[in-house]
Amino acid sequence: MPKTKHIVIVGAGPGGLCAGMLLSRRGFKVSLFEKNSEVGGRNRPIRLDGFVFDTGPTFLLMKYILDEMFELCGKRSEDYLEFFKLDPMYRLMFSDRAVDVYSDHDKMRAELQRNFPEGSAGFDRYLKQEGDRFKKLYPCIKREYSSLKDFFSLDLLKAVPYLALNHSVFSNLGKYFNEEKMRLVFSFQSKYLGMSPWECPALFTMLSYLEHEYGIYHVKGGLNKIAAAMAKVITEQGGIIHTDTSVESLIIENKVVKGVRLQDGSVIEADEVIVNADFAYAMTHLVEPGVLTQHSPERLKKLEYSCSTFMLYLGLNKRYDIPHHSIVFADDYTSNISNIFRKKSLTKDFSFYVQNASVTDISLAPEGKSALYVLVPMPNNESDIDWESACADMREQVLDAMIKRLGLTDIREQISCEKIITPKTWATEENVFMGATFSLSHRFSQLLYWRPHNQFQELDQCYLVGGGTHPGSGLPTIYESARISSKLICQKHGVSYSEIDNSAAA
Repeated sequence: MPKTKHIVIVGAGPGGLCAGMLLSRRGFKVSLFEKNSEVGGRNRPIRLDGFVFDTGPTFLLMKYILDEMFELCGKRSEDYLEFFKLDPMYRLMFSDRAVDVYSDHDKMRAELQRNFPEGSAGFDRYLKQEGDRFKKLYPCIKREYSSLKDFFSLDLLKAVPYLALNHSVFSNLGKYFNEEKMRLVFSFQSKYLGMSPWECPALFTMLSYLEHEYGIYHVKGGLNKIAAAMAKVITEQGGIIHTDTSVESLIIENKVVKGVRLQDGSVIEADEVIVNADFAYAMTHLVEPGVLTQHSPERLKKLEYSCSTFMLYLGLNKRYDIPHHSIVFADDYTSNISNIFRKKSLTKDFSFYVQNASVTDISLAPEGKSALYVLVPMPNNESDIDWESACADMREQVLDAMIKRLGLTDIREQISCEKIITPKTWATEENVFMGATFSLSHRFSQLLYWRPHNQFQELDQCYLVGGGTHPGSGLPTIYESARISSKLICQKHGVSYSEIDNSAAA
Protein backbone atom coordinates (compact mmCIF):
# COMPACT_ATOMS: atom_id res chain seq x y z
CA MET A 1 0.00 0.00 0.00
CA PRO A 2 1.22 3.56 -0.51
CA LYS A 3 2.64 5.19 2.60
CA THR A 4 -0.36 7.44 3.07
CA LYS A 5 -1.54 6.00 6.38
CA HIS A 6 0.44 7.52 9.21
CA ILE A 7 0.78 5.57 12.47
CA VAL A 8 1.99 7.56 15.47
CA ILE A 9 3.29 5.55 18.42
CA VAL A 10 3.48 7.18 21.85
CA GLY A 11 6.44 5.61 23.65
CA ALA A 12 9.29 3.45 22.37
CA GLY A 13 9.00 0.71 24.96
CA PRO A 14 8.97 -2.97 23.97
CA GLY A 15 5.36 -2.85 22.75
CA GLY A 16 5.73 0.37 20.80
CA LEU A 17 8.95 -0.77 19.16
CA CYS A 18 7.51 -4.17 18.23
CA ALA A 19 4.39 -2.57 16.74
CA GLY A 20 6.55 -0.05 14.88
CA MET A 21 8.65 -2.87 13.48
CA LEU A 22 5.63 -4.83 12.22
CA LEU A 23 3.74 -1.86 10.80
CA SER A 24 6.71 -0.27 9.04
CA ARG A 25 7.34 -3.66 7.40
CA ARG A 26 3.74 -3.67 6.15
CA GLY A 27 4.05 -0.36 4.38
CA PHE A 28 2.71 2.15 6.88
CA LYS A 29 4.41 5.44 7.63
CA VAL A 30 5.50 5.02 11.25
CA SER A 31 6.61 7.72 13.71
CA LEU A 32 7.57 6.89 17.30
CA PHE A 33 7.90 9.56 19.99
CA GLU A 34 9.96 8.72 23.09
CA LYS A 35 10.59 11.05 26.05
CA ASN A 36 13.93 9.47 26.97
CA SER A 37 17.22 9.83 25.11
CA GLU A 38 17.33 6.08 24.41
CA VAL A 39 14.61 3.70 23.27
CA GLY A 40 13.25 0.87 25.38
CA GLY A 41 11.11 2.46 28.09
CA ARG A 42 11.53 0.13 31.07
CA ASN A 43 13.58 -2.06 28.71
CA ARG A 44 16.22 0.65 28.14
CA PRO A 45 19.78 0.64 29.52
CA ILE A 46 21.06 2.48 32.56
CA ARG A 47 24.68 3.55 32.00
CA LEU A 48 26.89 4.48 34.95
CA ASP A 49 30.67 5.01 34.66
CA GLY A 50 31.27 2.12 32.26
CA PHE A 51 28.65 -0.18 33.84
CA VAL A 52 25.46 -1.12 31.99
CA PHE A 53 22.23 -2.29 33.63
CA ASP A 54 18.80 -3.19 32.31
CA THR A 55 16.21 -0.85 33.78
CA GLY A 56 13.53 -3.53 34.06
CA PRO A 57 13.25 -6.99 32.46
CA THR A 58 16.25 -9.30 32.87
CA PHE A 59 14.70 -12.69 31.97
CA LEU A 60 14.03 -13.47 28.29
CA LEU A 61 11.35 -16.13 28.32
CA MET A 62 9.67 -17.68 25.24
CA LYS A 63 12.47 -16.55 22.96
CA TYR A 64 10.65 -18.02 19.99
CA ILE A 65 8.07 -15.20 20.18
CA LEU A 66 10.83 -12.61 19.83
CA ASP A 67 12.21 -14.65 16.93
CA GLU A 68 8.77 -14.57 15.29
CA MET A 69 8.59 -10.78 15.48
CA PHE A 70 11.86 -10.47 13.56
CA GLU A 71 10.81 -13.21 11.13
CA LEU A 72 7.59 -11.30 10.37
CA CYS A 73 9.84 -8.47 9.20
CA GLY A 74 11.95 -10.76 7.02
CA LYS A 75 14.78 -10.64 9.57
CA ARG A 76 16.59 -13.06 11.87
CA SER A 77 16.96 -12.11 15.52
CA GLU A 78 20.42 -13.72 15.65
CA ASP A 79 21.65 -11.26 13.01
CA TYR A 80 20.97 -8.45 15.50
CA LEU A 81 21.43 -10.09 18.90
CA GLU A 82 23.66 -12.63 20.62
CA PHE A 83 21.80 -14.99 22.95
CA PHE A 84 23.03 -17.07 25.91
CA LYS A 85 20.77 -19.86 27.16
CA LEU A 86 21.16 -20.13 30.94
CA ASP A 87 21.18 -23.51 32.65
CA PRO A 88 20.90 -23.46 35.59
CA MET A 89 18.37 -20.74 34.93
CA TYR A 90 18.60 -19.30 38.44
CA ARG A 91 19.28 -20.18 42.07
CA LEU A 92 16.50 -20.05 44.68
CA MET A 93 17.74 -19.38 48.19
CA PHE A 94 15.64 -20.34 51.19
CA SER A 95 16.79 -19.93 54.78
CA ASP A 96 17.64 -23.65 55.00
CA ARG A 97 18.59 -24.66 51.43
CA ALA A 98 19.54 -23.43 47.96
CA VAL A 99 17.93 -24.90 44.85
CA ASP A 100 19.42 -24.54 41.38
CA VAL A 101 16.64 -24.57 38.78
CA TYR A 102 17.36 -26.19 35.41
CA SER A 103 15.52 -26.39 32.10
CA ASP A 104 17.30 -29.74 31.60
CA HIS A 105 14.64 -32.05 33.02
CA ASP A 106 17.05 -34.75 34.21
CA LYS A 107 19.13 -32.19 36.12
CA MET A 108 15.96 -30.70 37.59
CA ARG A 109 14.72 -34.09 38.79
CA ALA A 110 18.07 -34.70 40.48
CA GLU A 111 17.97 -31.26 42.14
CA LEU A 112 14.47 -31.88 43.49
CA GLN A 113 15.57 -35.30 44.81
CA ARG A 114 18.51 -33.63 46.55
CA ASN A 115 16.51 -30.83 48.20
CA PHE A 116 13.05 -32.16 49.07
CA PRO A 117 11.79 -35.23 50.96
CA GLU A 118 9.11 -35.85 48.32
CA GLY A 119 11.77 -35.65 45.61
CA SER A 120 10.72 -35.35 41.97
CA ALA A 121 7.59 -37.48 42.22
CA GLY A 122 5.21 -34.78 40.94
CA PHE A 123 7.54 -33.14 38.42
CA ASP A 124 6.58 -35.19 35.36
CA ARG A 125 2.85 -34.79 36.07
CA TYR A 126 3.44 -31.05 36.45
CA LEU A 127 5.21 -30.88 33.06
CA LYS A 128 2.49 -32.93 31.35
CA GLN A 129 -0.56 -31.20 32.80
CA GLU A 130 0.80 -27.65 32.67
CA GLY A 131 1.98 -28.33 29.10
CA ASP A 132 -1.59 -29.32 28.23
CA ARG A 133 -2.84 -26.14 29.92
CA PHE A 134 -0.43 -24.00 27.90
CA LYS A 135 -1.46 -25.62 24.59
CA LYS A 136 -5.12 -24.89 25.34
CA LEU A 137 -4.71 -21.39 26.76
CA TYR A 138 -2.05 -19.77 24.61
CA PRO A 139 -4.27 -19.49 21.50
CA CYS A 140 -6.69 -17.54 23.71
CA ILE A 141 -3.93 -15.19 24.81
CA LYS A 142 -2.94 -14.43 21.20
CA ARG A 143 -6.39 -13.31 20.08
CA GLU A 144 -8.12 -9.99 20.64
CA TYR A 145 -11.11 -9.36 22.91
CA SER A 146 -12.74 -6.25 21.50
CA SER A 147 -16.24 -7.63 22.02
CA LEU A 148 -18.07 -10.31 23.98
CA LYS A 149 -18.37 -12.23 20.70
CA ASP A 150 -14.57 -12.45 20.66
CA PHE A 151 -14.64 -13.56 24.27
CA PHE A 152 -17.03 -16.44 23.60
CA SER A 153 -14.73 -17.91 20.98
CA LEU A 154 -14.42 -21.63 20.35
CA ASP A 155 -10.80 -21.47 21.53
CA LEU A 156 -11.78 -20.02 24.89
CA LEU A 157 -14.78 -22.28 25.39
CA LYS A 158 -12.49 -25.29 24.86
CA ALA A 159 -10.01 -23.78 27.31
CA VAL A 160 -12.47 -23.01 30.15
CA PRO A 161 -11.76 -26.27 32.04
CA TYR A 162 -8.05 -25.35 32.01
CA LEU A 163 -8.61 -21.95 33.63
CA ALA A 164 -9.03 -23.57 37.09
CA LEU A 165 -11.09 -20.56 38.14
CA ASN A 166 -11.36 -21.63 41.79
CA HIS A 167 -7.58 -21.98 42.21
CA SER A 168 -4.57 -19.75 42.64
CA VAL A 169 -1.14 -20.66 41.28
CA PHE A 170 -0.11 -21.84 44.75
CA SER A 171 -3.17 -24.01 45.37
CA ASN A 172 -3.03 -25.42 41.84
CA LEU A 173 0.53 -26.60 42.47
CA GLY A 174 -0.81 -28.65 45.38
CA LYS A 175 -1.90 -31.19 42.75
CA TYR A 176 1.77 -31.99 42.17
CA PHE A 177 3.77 -30.98 45.25
CA ASN A 178 3.10 -31.09 49.00
CA GLU A 179 5.79 -29.04 50.72
CA GLU A 180 5.32 -25.25 50.67
CA LYS A 181 8.91 -24.55 49.60
CA MET A 182 8.55 -27.10 46.82
CA ARG A 183 5.55 -25.20 45.51
CA LEU A 184 7.42 -21.90 45.80
CA VAL A 185 10.03 -23.24 43.36
CA PHE A 186 7.24 -23.29 40.75
CA SER A 187 5.13 -20.33 41.89
CA PHE A 188 7.41 -17.38 42.71
CA GLN A 189 7.05 -16.49 39.00
CA SER A 190 3.76 -14.80 39.97
CA LYS A 191 6.06 -11.92 40.94
CA TYR A 192 6.77 -11.46 37.20
CA LEU A 193 3.19 -10.18 37.12
CA GLY A 194 3.55 -8.26 40.37
CA MET A 195 1.17 -10.65 42.15
CA SER A 196 1.11 -13.01 45.11
CA PRO A 197 1.15 -16.74 44.23
CA TRP A 198 -1.75 -17.14 46.68
CA GLU A 199 -3.85 -14.71 44.60
CA CYS A 200 -2.49 -15.05 41.06
CA PRO A 201 -4.97 -17.04 38.88
CA ALA A 202 -4.01 -20.69 38.41
CA LEU A 203 -3.71 -20.31 34.64
CA PHE A 204 -0.39 -18.50 35.25
CA THR A 205 1.14 -21.74 36.56
CA MET A 206 2.20 -22.02 32.92
CA LEU A 207 4.83 -19.30 33.56
CA SER A 208 7.08 -21.72 35.42
CA TYR A 209 6.23 -24.48 32.93
CA LEU A 210 7.45 -22.25 30.09
CA GLU A 211 10.79 -21.79 31.84
CA HIS A 212 11.22 -25.53 32.24
CA GLU A 213 10.09 -26.29 28.71
CA TYR A 214 11.84 -23.56 26.72
CA GLY A 215 14.49 -22.18 29.06
CA ILE A 216 15.47 -18.56 29.70
CA TYR A 217 18.03 -16.44 27.88
CA HIS A 218 20.39 -13.56 28.42
CA VAL A 219 21.22 -11.18 25.58
CA LYS A 220 24.79 -9.91 25.24
CA GLY A 221 24.84 -6.31 26.43
CA GLY A 222 21.62 -6.84 28.39
CA LEU A 223 18.00 -7.25 27.35
CA ASN A 224 18.01 -3.54 26.49
CA LYS A 225 19.76 -4.61 23.28
CA ILE A 226 16.44 -6.06 22.10
CA ALA A 227 14.96 -2.56 22.11
CA ALA A 228 17.96 -1.19 20.21
CA ALA A 229 17.68 -4.01 17.64
CA MET A 230 13.98 -3.35 17.10
CA ALA A 231 14.69 0.35 16.66
CA LYS A 232 17.32 -0.52 14.04
CA VAL A 233 14.81 -2.64 12.12
CA ILE A 234 12.26 0.19 12.19
CA THR A 235 14.71 2.70 10.74
CA GLU A 236 15.87 0.17 8.13
CA GLN A 237 12.23 -0.11 7.05
CA GLY A 238 11.73 3.65 6.79
CA GLY A 239 10.18 4.37 10.18
CA ILE A 240 11.26 7.41 12.18
CA ILE A 241 12.03 7.43 15.91
CA HIS A 242 12.07 10.75 17.77
CA THR A 243 13.91 10.47 21.12
CA ASP A 244 14.00 13.23 23.73
CA THR A 245 10.51 14.10 22.50
CA SER A 246 7.64 14.04 24.99
CA VAL A 247 4.00 13.77 23.98
CA GLU A 248 1.90 16.30 25.88
CA SER A 249 -1.54 14.94 24.94
CA LEU A 250 -3.64 13.02 22.48
CA ILE A 251 -5.63 15.20 20.08
CA ILE A 252 -9.22 14.00 20.39
CA GLU A 253 -12.27 15.19 18.46
CA ASN A 254 -15.62 13.58 19.29
CA LYS A 255 -13.80 10.63 20.86
CA VAL A 256 -11.67 10.08 17.74
CA VAL A 257 -7.90 10.38 18.17
CA LYS A 258 -6.58 12.57 15.37
CA GLY A 259 -2.93 12.74 16.42
CA VAL A 260 -0.73 13.97 19.25
CA ARG A 261 0.47 17.28 20.63
CA LEU A 262 4.12 17.36 21.63
CA GLN A 263 5.47 19.13 24.69
CA ASP A 264 6.87 21.91 22.49
CA GLY A 265 3.36 22.56 21.12
CA SER A 266 3.85 20.84 17.77
CA VAL A 267 0.87 18.94 16.40
CA ILE A 268 1.44 15.61 14.67
CA GLU A 269 -1.54 14.31 12.71
CA ALA A 270 -2.11 10.58 12.43
CA ASP A 271 -4.50 8.08 10.89
CA GLU A 272 -4.06 5.79 13.91
CA VAL A 273 -2.36 6.32 17.27
CA ILE A 274 -0.81 3.53 19.32
CA VAL A 275 -0.33 4.28 23.01
CA ASN A 276 2.66 2.49 24.57
CA ALA A 277 2.79 4.67 27.69
CA ASP A 278 1.74 3.09 31.00
CA PHE A 279 -2.02 2.68 30.48
CA ALA A 280 -3.41 4.38 33.58
CA TYR A 281 -0.79 7.14 33.38
CA ALA A 282 -1.73 7.79 29.74
CA MET A 283 -5.44 7.97 30.43
CA THR A 284 -4.94 10.40 33.33
CA HIS A 285 -2.24 12.58 31.72
CA LEU A 286 -2.61 12.41 27.93
CA VAL A 287 -6.43 12.64 27.82
CA GLU A 288 -8.33 15.73 28.97
CA PRO A 289 -10.60 15.26 32.01
CA GLY A 290 -14.21 14.45 31.12
CA VAL A 291 -13.45 12.64 27.86
CA LEU A 292 -13.39 9.12 29.31
CA THR A 293 -16.16 7.48 31.31
CA GLN A 294 -15.27 3.79 31.74
CA HIS A 295 -11.63 4.75 32.33
CA SER A 296 -12.07 8.09 34.09
CA PRO A 297 -9.48 8.99 36.74
CA GLU A 298 -11.97 8.08 39.46
CA ARG A 299 -12.57 4.61 38.01
CA LEU A 300 -8.90 3.98 37.29
CA LYS A 301 -8.08 4.55 40.95
CA LYS A 302 -10.55 1.78 41.86
CA LEU A 303 -8.82 -0.84 39.75
CA GLU A 304 -6.32 -3.24 41.30
CA TYR A 305 -2.65 -2.67 40.51
CA SER A 306 0.47 -4.77 40.80
CA CYS A 307 3.09 -4.35 43.46
CA SER A 308 6.00 -1.98 43.00
CA THR A 309 9.75 -2.50 43.36
CA PHE A 310 12.72 -0.93 45.09
CA MET A 311 15.64 -1.04 42.64
CA LEU A 312 19.34 -0.82 43.42
CA TYR A 313 21.82 -0.77 40.52
CA LEU A 314 25.37 -1.24 41.81
CA GLY A 315 28.65 -0.80 39.95
CA LEU A 316 31.24 -2.72 42.01
CA ASN A 317 35.04 -2.71 41.93
CA LYS A 318 35.16 -6.52 42.22
CA ARG A 319 33.99 -9.51 40.18
CA TYR A 320 31.58 -11.47 42.36
CA ASP A 321 31.15 -15.19 41.77
CA ILE A 322 27.46 -15.62 42.44
CA PRO A 323 24.91 -16.98 39.92
CA HIS A 324 23.61 -14.95 36.98
CA HIS A 325 20.16 -14.91 38.66
CA SER A 326 19.53 -15.38 42.41
CA ILE A 327 16.11 -15.20 44.10
CA VAL A 328 16.33 -14.92 47.88
CA PHE A 329 13.17 -15.73 49.86
CA ALA A 330 12.22 -14.00 53.09
CA ASP A 331 12.43 -16.23 56.16
CA ASP A 332 8.66 -15.86 56.49
CA TYR A 333 7.62 -15.60 52.85
CA THR A 334 3.89 -15.71 53.59
CA SER A 335 4.11 -12.67 55.88
CA ASN A 336 6.35 -10.88 53.39
CA ILE A 337 3.73 -11.36 50.66
CA SER A 338 0.96 -10.20 53.01
CA ASN A 339 2.89 -7.05 53.89
CA ILE A 340 3.33 -6.19 50.20
CA PHE A 341 -0.16 -6.93 48.89
CA ARG A 342 -2.55 -6.68 51.85
CA LYS A 343 -1.05 -4.53 54.59
CA LYS A 344 0.99 -2.46 52.09
CA SER A 345 3.68 -1.92 54.67
CA LEU A 346 7.46 -2.22 54.91
CA THR A 347 9.13 -5.15 56.66
CA LYS A 348 12.72 -6.00 57.52
CA ASP A 349 12.15 -9.61 56.45
CA PHE A 350 11.89 -9.27 52.68
CA SER A 351 12.57 -11.27 49.54
CA PHE A 352 14.84 -9.94 46.83
CA TYR A 353 16.32 -10.77 43.43
CA VAL A 354 19.89 -10.19 42.28
CA GLN A 355 21.15 -10.32 38.71
CA ASN A 356 24.91 -10.75 38.38
CA ALA A 357 25.02 -10.85 34.59
CA SER A 358 28.74 -10.08 34.53
CA VAL A 359 29.46 -13.79 35.15
CA THR A 360 27.92 -14.50 31.73
CA ASP A 361 28.56 -11.27 29.86
CA ILE A 362 31.81 -9.35 30.39
CA SER A 363 30.56 -6.42 28.31
CA LEU A 364 28.39 -5.10 31.16
CA ALA A 365 31.19 -3.94 33.47
CA PRO A 366 34.84 -2.87 33.24
CA GLU A 367 37.34 -5.70 33.51
CA GLY A 368 37.40 -7.34 36.94
CA LYS A 369 34.24 -5.52 38.07
CA SER A 370 30.56 -6.44 38.51
CA ALA A 371 27.25 -4.81 37.62
CA LEU A 372 24.66 -5.99 40.16
CA TYR A 373 20.95 -5.39 39.62
CA VAL A 374 18.88 -5.74 42.80
CA LEU A 375 15.07 -5.82 42.90
CA VAL A 376 12.98 -5.88 46.07
CA PRO A 377 9.18 -6.26 45.68
CA MET A 378 7.40 -3.46 47.53
CA PRO A 379 3.87 -2.14 48.05
CA ASN A 380 2.71 0.21 45.31
CA ASN A 381 1.97 3.84 46.11
CA GLU A 382 -1.45 3.14 47.56
CA SER A 383 0.65 2.54 50.68
CA ASP A 384 1.43 6.26 51.14
CA ILE A 385 4.95 5.30 52.28
CA ASP A 386 7.19 8.38 52.43
CA TRP A 387 10.00 7.14 50.20
CA GLU A 388 12.08 10.28 50.60
CA SER A 389 12.42 9.33 54.26
CA ALA A 390 12.46 5.55 53.83
CA CYS A 391 14.89 5.28 50.90
CA ALA A 392 18.21 5.52 52.73
CA ASP A 393 17.20 3.03 55.41
CA MET A 394 15.89 0.57 52.82
CA ARG A 395 19.19 0.80 50.92
CA GLU A 396 21.07 -0.17 54.09
CA GLN A 397 18.68 -3.03 54.79
CA VAL A 398 19.15 -4.38 51.25
CA LEU A 399 22.94 -4.24 51.54
CA ASP A 400 22.75 -5.97 54.92
CA ALA A 401 20.56 -8.70 53.41
CA MET A 402 23.04 -9.22 50.55
CA ILE A 403 25.84 -9.64 53.10
CA LYS A 404 23.83 -12.06 55.25
CA ARG A 405 22.12 -14.15 52.55
CA LEU A 406 24.63 -14.01 49.67
CA GLY A 407 27.88 -13.69 51.60
CA LEU A 408 28.94 -10.43 49.92
CA THR A 409 30.69 -9.27 53.09
CA ASP A 410 32.65 -6.42 51.51
CA ILE A 411 29.96 -5.07 49.22
CA ARG A 412 29.77 -1.61 50.79
CA GLU A 413 33.50 -1.04 50.30
CA GLN A 414 33.31 -2.16 46.66
CA ILE A 415 30.55 0.22 45.50
CA SER A 416 31.89 2.48 42.74
CA CYS A 417 28.57 3.93 41.54
CA GLU A 418 24.88 3.32 42.08
CA LYS A 419 21.36 4.31 41.15
CA ILE A 420 18.15 3.79 43.12
CA ILE A 421 14.56 3.69 41.87
CA THR A 422 11.82 3.66 44.54
CA PRO A 423 8.08 3.14 44.11
CA LYS A 424 7.80 6.93 44.24
CA THR A 425 10.34 7.53 41.45
CA TRP A 426 8.71 4.83 39.30
CA ALA A 427 5.73 7.20 39.37
CA THR A 428 7.44 10.61 39.19
CA GLU A 429 10.32 9.84 36.80
CA GLU A 430 9.13 6.79 34.84
CA ASN A 431 5.43 7.78 34.54
CA VAL A 432 4.16 4.55 36.10
CA PHE A 433 0.71 4.97 37.65
CA MET A 434 0.75 4.20 41.40
CA GLY A 435 4.38 3.15 40.95
CA ALA A 436 2.88 -0.25 40.02
CA THR A 437 5.87 -1.61 38.12
CA PHE A 438 3.89 -4.43 36.46
CA SER A 439 0.85 -2.24 35.64
CA LEU A 440 -2.70 -3.48 36.26
CA SER A 441 -3.05 -6.57 38.41
CA HIS A 442 -3.66 -9.83 36.56
CA ARG A 443 -6.59 -11.00 38.65
CA PHE A 444 -9.19 -12.71 36.49
CA SER A 445 -11.58 -9.74 36.51
CA GLN A 446 -8.82 -7.70 34.80
CA LEU A 447 -7.88 -10.24 32.10
CA LEU A 448 -8.97 -11.00 28.53
CA TYR A 449 -12.20 -9.07 27.72
CA TRP A 450 -12.02 -7.25 31.08
CA ARG A 451 -8.55 -5.79 30.48
CA PRO A 452 -8.27 -2.57 28.43
CA HIS A 453 -8.72 -3.66 24.82
CA ASN A 454 -5.98 -3.53 22.21
CA GLN A 455 -8.36 -1.45 20.09
CA PHE A 456 -9.17 0.90 22.94
CA GLN A 457 -12.89 0.75 23.62
CA GLU A 458 -13.40 4.41 24.53
CA LEU A 459 -11.55 6.16 21.69
CA ASP A 460 -11.60 5.51 17.94
CA GLN A 461 -8.30 5.38 16.02
CA CYS A 462 -6.57 4.51 19.28
CA TYR A 463 -4.75 1.24 20.01
CA LEU A 464 -2.92 0.01 23.09
CA VAL A 465 0.26 -2.01 23.49
CA GLY A 466 2.22 -2.84 26.64
CA GLY A 467 1.61 -4.46 30.00
CA GLY A 468 -1.62 -2.55 30.71
CA THR A 469 -3.58 -4.06 27.84
CA HIS A 470 -4.33 -7.63 26.76
CA PRO A 471 -2.52 -10.07 27.14
CA GLY A 472 -0.56 -8.46 30.05
CA SER A 473 2.88 -7.88 31.56
CA GLY A 474 6.15 -9.52 30.55
CA LEU A 475 8.15 -9.19 27.34
CA PRO A 476 6.57 -12.10 25.41
CA THR A 477 3.01 -10.98 26.15
CA ILE A 478 3.88 -7.35 25.43
CA TYR A 479 5.18 -8.45 22.02
CA GLU A 480 1.90 -10.29 21.53
CA SER A 481 -0.02 -7.09 22.34
CA ALA A 482 1.93 -5.40 19.54
CA ARG A 483 1.13 -8.24 17.17
CA ILE A 484 -2.59 -8.04 18.00
CA SER A 485 -2.82 -4.24 17.64
CA SER A 486 -0.84 -4.34 14.39
CA LYS A 487 -3.19 -6.99 12.99
CA LEU A 488 -6.22 -4.87 13.88
CA ILE A 489 -4.77 -1.83 12.10
CA CYS A 490 -3.89 -3.90 9.03
CA GLN A 491 -7.37 -5.43 8.91
CA LYS A 492 -8.96 -1.99 9.15
CA HIS A 493 -6.93 -0.66 6.22
CA GLY A 494 -7.06 -3.80 4.10
CA VAL A 495 -3.36 -4.58 4.37
CA SER A 496 -2.35 -8.23 4.11
CA TYR A 497 0.16 -9.68 6.54
CA SER A 498 1.84 -13.02 7.13
CA GLU A 499 1.25 -15.31 10.10
CA ILE A 500 3.95 -17.26 11.93
CA ASP A 501 3.69 -19.61 14.88
CA ASN A 502 6.91 -21.32 15.94
CA SER A 503 5.60 -22.54 19.31
CA ALA A 504 5.45 -26.18 18.21
CA ALA A 505 9.12 -26.08 17.24
CA ALA A 506 10.29 -24.07 20.24
